Amino acid sequence: MAVEKYSIGGTVAETEANEAFADIPQNRVLLAEKLTAMTPVKPVIVEGLTTVEQVFDHFKPKIDLDFETEEGTSRKETLQFHQLSDFGIKGITSQSAFLTELHGKKDQYQKIIKQLKTNKLLRQTLGDPESKAALINALHALIRELDKSSE
Repeated sequence: MAVEKYSIGGTVAETEANEAFADIPQNRVLLAEKLTAMTPVKPVIVEGLTTVEQVFDHFKPKIDLDFETEEGTSRKETLQFHQLSDFGIKGITSQSAFLTELHGKKDQYQKIIKQLKTNKLLRQTLGDPESKAALINALHALIRELDKSSE
């Protein structure tokens, strides 16, 4: 047994056994979040939940969201989470009609941008004021025709 030397004013702190927790690797993230919208008045210990699926089945996490539309109105939706993948972009978007609609618009805008960057004829048409006006008129006529056919 080694003899330890202490200086005046020092406090001896006995080393305790380390708990069996491994450090989180640097390329990982630990997220701790409450799984219910309503905080319980008194914490309840839930035993026997050994898998992530059991935790989701027990707590049934969901959240009510208010989305603001382009017109400035509010649109309410409820998202429910049944597995970890439901927290990703695809999982959240697939549950929300509003977000699915926005995702579709985003895809359409990206296709238009790609056409504007790569289609030389379209760029020339938009560069000439007369051709641009003719294209806009043709598009408006097409929209009117589509509106009539959908009625």
